[in-house]
Amino acid sequence: MERVRAHLFVRGKVQGVFFRRAMKDVATHYGVAGWVRNRSDGRTVEAVLEGPRDAVEKVIEWAKVGPPGARVEAVEVQWEEYRGEFQDFRILPTE
Repeated sequence: MERVRAHLFVRGKVQGVFFRRAMKDVATHYGVAGWVRNRSDGRTVEAVLEGPRDAVEKVIEWAKVGPPGARVEAVEVQWEEYRGEFQDFRILPTE
């Protein structure tokens, strides 16, 4: 099973709509580790996902829509080398 790491930048109406909480729930459901946080620009959520490729891809697909109330305009995905540095999925403070 191939393990991957993806760095996401989700732009649009994604703050103030429980995006981070919902992403944590979705990532945990699929067994994906990493973190999510709001960016200080008020329009971007940033996340790092690590886990099996199919599970990470499912979380990325979810991020393209987000929770009810979100209006996702763009999802930028940067694939990085898998590091295996996370044990769970966390919500970090705003950058």
